Amino acid sequence: MQANTNLVDKKTLEEIFLNEAHLLPLVDIYEQNDEFILIANMPGVEKENTKIKLEDGNLTIIGKKDTGNLNNRKYFLNEVPYGSYYREFKIADTIDSSKIEATFENGQLIVRLPKSETAKSRVINIS
Repeated sequence: MQANTNLVDKKTLEEIFLNEAHLLPLVDIYEQNDEFILIANMPGVEKENTKIKLEDGNLTIIGKKDTGNLNNRKYFLNEVPYGSYYREFKIADTIDSSKIEATFENGQLIVRLPKSETAKSRVINIS
């Protein structure tokens, strides 16, 4: 059995974005009481080849597909696009960036973006 290598760490995010074909992952973003949830669909990507970067108020997502032996295939029909996934989002000041969490399961990256205390709704008592 061959050791698992991390394809994303071999290159920087910028190198992958500039030098390779990239796809925009389909994303859902929805709001809950205390947080926003971002779900990025990246089929064919392993957790080890996924990276999230938060810099200057931007959240960057990248996922590298292991294309393996694609060049050796003789296609009769090829509808599945290949390339690395790349997407960038501007993060609002209402997000507590120190508490952002992410999980990866079944080709979906799930990012939890907690609201800062000042952005959460609250009930104000009337005296």
